[in-house]
Amino acid sequence: MRAARYYDRNDVRIEDVPEPELTPGTVAIDVAWCGICGTDLHEYVDGPIFVPPHGHPNPVSGEAAPLTIGHEMSGVVAAVGAGVDDLAVGDHVVVEPYIIADGVDTGPESRDYHLSPKMNFIGLGGRGGGLSEKIVVQRRWVHRISSDVPLDQAALIEPLAVGYHALQRSGADAGAFALITGAGPIGLLTAAVCKARGLTVAISEPSSLRRERAAETGVADHVFDPTQVDVVEQVRELTGGRGADVGFECTSVQPALDTLFDALRPQAVLVVVSIWGHPGTVDMQKLVLKEIDMRGTIAYVNNHAETIALVESGTVDLAPFITGRIGLDELVPVGYDTLLHHNETAVKILVSPSGAGLPTGV
Repeated sequence: MRAARYYDRNDVRIEDVPEPELTPGTVAIDVAWCGICGTDLHEYVDGPIFVPPHGHPNPVSGEAAPLTIGHEMSGVVAAVGAGVDDLAVGDHVVVEPYIIADGVDTGPESRDYHLSPKMNFIGLGGRGGGLSEKIVVQRRWVHRISSDVPLDQAALIEPLAVGYHALQRSGADAGAFALITGAGPIGLLTAAVCKARGLTVAISEPSSLRRERAAETGVADHVFDPTQVDVVEQVRELTGGRGADVGFECTSVQPALDTLFDALRPQAVLVVVSIWGHPGTVDMQKLVLKEIDMRGTIAYVNNHAETIALVESGTVDLAPFITGRIGLDELVPVGYDTLLHHNETAVKILVSPSGAGLPTGV
């Protein structure tokens, strides 16, 4: 089968690899769609970060570069291994793409398995990836979705779960005023979750296309172009001079982080959602004098069920955030190039590893 393989920084290749083997307790999935994630871009430009470098295998998967990438995936069950009796061939599914050491409690009450030592992600740390035609995944990480949800939209459930967990980490409740810097996929999907939970949402984003998506989809009540307006002043006017209650940093860009420190009210919560491929700086005086509560958040932990429910119920519509669909051969020259160098023209680009669902000739 064909797969995208990460070798090193700026070196991703499309290659033929053996199909993965079905083993007891696992599920074979024909991948329908896989999204290009900001983390994939960081790995390509700044990495390896999560990808174990050649010669230094991940201690759980035992794999190192080169390895198959892609972790935002949807697909159809092709086969189930011995012991799997609650999924059937033909079921539509998404993957919670964790690589977790044996012995870690990943049960329904766990709130920290995503922080366990040696944690990594399928499609970054090994065990196959969604940028391939097929993948085999342990049953624990496979979630059934309704066939009423189109599979291209289902590929966005993984990043939507990131937004769900980020809101959970913030502790913000309905009625709070949230400022989100960045209207890329994670920023927009975090906004969608915030709106679904009753927050007032403002987004700061320089890209006109992404601002339009934020406004058209209704995930933001207020949308600012930081190159044209003073975002801090706008937020103060909207909050009676007080400032935002919570901020979500979704850009890994220093000026965006600085804006949040200025726009938040005293004792507000600042959640850093983006993956930074370089060191950032914090104005410690502002952190101290405003008593800002700054929190990190990584991925999700037992959030997929609630996230899937938001989509299946129609509370969150994922369709408007998909701005491109490409084949595997276009991953780097079209997908990566667009998102790295022309990201004002796209939000979420999906890849069809098999080419199914793409226009004829693509």
